[in-house]
Amino acid sequence: MARNFGFLVLILSIILICEAVIFNPITDSHRSAALELFTPVDGSLGSLEETYEALRTFEILGIEKKPDIRASTCPSVVDTLGSSSSSPKDLFYSFKVNGLLKCESNEEVFAGITPRLKASVNDVNILLDFYYLIGSLVLIKDQASEVDVLLGDGDRIFQSIKDLSQSDGRWRYSSNNPGSSTYAAGIALETLAGVVSLSSSEIDQSLIGALKNDIVKLFDGIEKYDDGAYYFDEKLVDTREYQGSLSATSSVVCGLTAFATATSESLDLPGEKILGLAKFLLGIGIPGNAKDLYNQIAALACLESNRVSVPLSTVLGSSAPPLSVKLVQAFSSGSKDASIIENQELKFDPENAVHFLDALPKSVDVGNYIFVFEIVFHDPEHKKIYAIGGRRKVTIYVTGVIKVDSTEIAVLDSDLGSIETQKKLDLAGENALSLSANHLQKLRLSFHLTTPLGHAFKPHQAFLKLKHETKVEHIFVLGNSGKKFEIILDFLGLVEKFFYLSGRYDIQLTVGDAVMENSFLQALGHVELDLPEPPEKATRPPPQPVDPYLRYGPKAEITHIFRSPEKRPPQELSLAFLGLIFLPFIGFLVGLLRIGINLKNFPTSAVPATFAILFHLGIAAVLLLYALFWLKLDLFTTLKALGFLGIFLMFVGHKILSHLASTSAKLKSA
Repeated sequence: MARNFGFLVLILSIILICEAVIFNPITDSHRSAALELFTPVDGSLGSLEETYEALRTFEILGIEKKPDIRASTCPSVVDTLGSSSSSPKDLFYSFKVNGLLKCESNEEVFAGITPRLKASVNDVNILLDFYYLIGSLVLIKDQASEVDVLLGDGDRIFQSIKDLSQSDGRWRYSSNNPGSSTYAAGIALETLAGVVSLSSSEIDQSLIGALKNDIVKLFDGIEKYDDGAYYFDEKLVDTREYQGSLSATSSVVCGLTAFATATSESLDLPGEKILGLAKFLLGIGIPGNAKDLYNQIAALACLESNRVSVPLSTVLGSSAPPLSVKLVQAFSSGSKDASIIENQELKFDPENAVHFLDALPKSVDVGNYIFVFEIVFHDPEHKKIYAIGGRRKVTIYVTGVIKVDSTEIAVLDSDLGSIETQKKLDLAGENALSLSANHLQKLRLSFHLTTPLGHAFKPHQAFLKLKHETKVEHIFVLGNSGKKFEIILDFLGLVEKFFYLSGRYDIQLTVGDAVMENSFLQALGHVELDLPEPPEKATRPPPQPVDPYLRYGPKAEITHIFRSPEKRPPQELSLAFLGLIFLPFIGFLVGLLRIGINLKNFPTSAVPATFAILFHLGIAAVLLLYALFWLKLDLFTTLKALGFLGIFLMFVGHKILSHLASTSAKLKSA
């Protein structure tokens, strides 16, 4: 790696069915996510730190139609820079936001802050304080070139920060905190890069050399995924200081590139690991929160990273330098020595900026192949700037339709080996064969598998399954000899495995492979097995798992069967019976007329008359209740209502009868 470590990482892949995960470059989806995650609330993006992260993300992604927050943010920036009580962190992010929004350009303000920052650098011993103070001086240097920000004792400050480093390349946040952090290592590297750029004299090379050794040790502890992606994981330090793998990786990448840019030393780091860091950052996809999105985009900007598929370019849209892509070797995964392609340069389509292999040799059959690619720069000097990760091996799956023929199933006599029943099958269609066998016979199934070029094909999966009507299953692996696959089931030796269960067994054949386009799982039919009775101590079949849906699902609806209604009598008989019921009532009315009923004794005073009226209404209500019981009410409802009416009638009846008795007594005494 050369002096300018702001390198471009190029990762090669092929637009075929590959074993590796294909990582997509930065796209408009990231821009849409940025606008969604960094949404102003009441015209503000939050704190100065959050505001800077949003603005920096918009800048890197080239978002032009970003929220206008200048009116709400600049007053806060100006107030922070003008206040003598502002914390180092607030000053640091105020300078960062000011560099993007240009809120304050008065060099007198910067000149007034600088002495305070220089004095504070000599008094602190906490890494984050060094980071904010040194970073602020670097930003002043960029925004106000006339202000003197140089440090006269750069070696001492460098050594003070270096004292916080650990033997494994990680760093402590302070001398009082024994826990070390990978995230802190990135912060320290960026801070030391600032010390190098601010020092009035060249930093002692022994200090630079020691720091380079720390960087190598840090990379020795890098983590790796199976797909070749590398990342830095944070060890558990203080819970308040814990950072995830994305934050730790972003911190180290940005700190590393800042330090490499500030020094004239070369950093001899493996290109494979630099390439793996880019793969990790790209493999994340689109983070779901604003902090992670900023960390991802900021780290990719530091790498000025890649696109992991042909065509070759950077993730941020820059074009790759002139180069060639060579297919060094292609061979079958099962036979490394027999190469099908060697040292063939891929053609380049300038219109689409795509490197492609126009055709494969005719000898390429279905199967797994390893393609080895190499990137060759036209300008040898680019090797010092760009990391390409060396040769890339990619697994290619060449798929095709496998021919299945000569499929036969037969029942054989166990003693003589003669064929009792034999049937041909068409595995391309439906089959519903019906066979029968006993424990003295055998079942044989055979078929041939052939590739499009006529070679024998061995799939990853070839199973025969017999499933009893009680749901007990038995699976057998088919063996092969060349193109022929065959299995013979000797039922005499399988009676114990079958738990002596006679009856119907459904037959199912499964043949599948990643490169077999016509993989299948097909029911062939059934066989009726007649097995001997189990002995007393024979193993019983295992209990079959109960379907949770049957146990906890909805139960069957219960249907009540009521007694059929009895046949009703003729309508004329019912009407005649109704007339007989009304005869006593009519007789009652006639009797009342015969005895000369009158209302002469009906009370005339208000209170007795009210009780009399209520009594007669109560009697009418009882009669109405009887009618409702006859028409619609049940017995319990009727009795409940009759109880209330009875109590009411007893009360008002007692009152009216008492009045009548009193009136009668007065008449007799008169």
